[in-house]
Amino acid sequence: MFRTLSDPPSSWESSLPAEVLRLPEHLARVDALLDDSAFFAPFTPYFHPVLGRPSTPVECYLRLMFLKFRYRLGYESLCAEVSDSISWRRFCRIGLDGRVPHPTTLMKLTTRCGEQAVAGLNEALLAKAAGAKLLRTARVRADTTVIGANVAYPTDSGLLAKAVGKLVRTARRVQAAGGAAGTVMADRRRAAARRMREVAARLRSRGKLSRDETTRVIRRVISELADLAETTAAQAAAVQRNGRRALPRALTGRVRGRLRRALDELAVTVERTATIVAQARMRLAGQMPDGATRLVSLHDPDARPIRKGRIDRPVEFGYKAQVSDNDDGIVLDHAIECGAVPDGPQLVPAIKRIARRTGQVPRAVTADRGYGQAAVERDLQELGVRTVAIPRQATTSPARKAVEHSRGFRKLVKWRTGCEGRISYLKRGYGWDRTLLDGRNGAAIWCGHGVFAHNLVKISALAG
Repeated sequence: MFRTLSDPPSSWESSLPAEVLRLPEHLARVDALLDDSAFFAPFTPYFHPVLGRPSTPVECYLRLMFLKFRYRLGYESLCAEVSDSISWRRFCRIGLDGRVPHPTTLMKLTTRCGEQAVAGLNEALLAKAAGAKLLRTARVRADTTVIGANVAYPTDSGLLAKAVGKLVRTARRVQAAGGAAGTVMADRRRAAARRMREVAARLRSRGKLSRDETTRVIRRVISELADLAETTAAQAAAVQRNGRRALPRALTGRVRGRLRRALDELAVTVERTATIVAQARMRLAGQMPDGATRLVSLHDPDARPIRKGRIDRPVEFGYKAQVSDNDDGIVLDHAIECGAVPDGPQLVPAIKRIARRTGQVPRAVTADRGYGQAAVERDLQELGVRTVAIPRQATTSPARKAVEHSRGFRKLVKWRTGCEGRISYLKRGYGWDRTLLDGRNGAAIWCGHGVFAHNLVKISALAG
């Protein structure tokens, strides 16, 4: 059931001194900015107005999520800190004797409302700032980065061993819930771990063995792991098939729900294991799997390998994000994409969204050479952008070189480098270094909350 708070709790305020009740200046500014019913509208489609148990008030949820991303806290740490702080309780509209929402409640609300609710929050915030004439769009800069997925560095041997372990564990859950109790499911986790130790030992002794010999041993072990994963997946498929037959005979609804969830997870794991085995056999045959479809994680199927040219991280695993900001550092637009999508086609839609939100087309747009295509510049000028300062990728003519060497062009290109600092600040201060939610939708939720917290700080400072 949808729930809001009409006023902050006041039953205990009279017993405390005013100094204790006073919010810190930065929190007071954010609190005043959040005190608007426009921020509740994105959540109303996900709750019934009458039916169901009362949910956590939206005011409380929004403020808790702001504190989480502003101070880089985990859900458990966030609830503990809010519970122990009078000022944070007052900011979150929680009484001194009130209960702080449980960490799992916040997790479920975040994933239940999804990407659209977070996008609606950012739209409402930018609309409020535009209405107060706080958004400057004279100059806009854009850049892309990689949002790391919550995965370990993927190797063929590691993914195969993890697939074997997850198949066995999930099949055991199905059998514990009363499904396919008589179906054979051998535990091959020790065999997979033994082969993983062999790979590690060979890698440690590379100085003593020739490179060809080490490669030959590792290829043999990976082939054996692929055979183990295939055999385990075949037995898990039999458990899944026989477990489906036990669903109608489940004793209670709770047991039936537990069995259905385990069977669904087992079906997904069997499918992803088949993909990982195919990738490993392709590598053993001397071929490279396509990066646009390559599976690098069992639990995050949308994460992809992305090469951005960094010396310390030649290849990163996650999602590609684009950030567009203005002179005040306010993020006017952001987008999360799967895989290594090209930069150029993302810029024009971002400028269109900015023009729709602010009611005016930016006068100048700048970006790095990754966007440097004649078609991109032409489309921006057709939108009404007066100055486009994007260095071209290809060899340019003398006339184009004269344009790129002009003082105004070079000034905008130098200003563009500040977008890299903005991205670094988002990664360092607002959780953009790694998403802790799986899938592209989860990455969009995570990054959207980070942008919302960042823009709240920036816009509240301008308004105050």
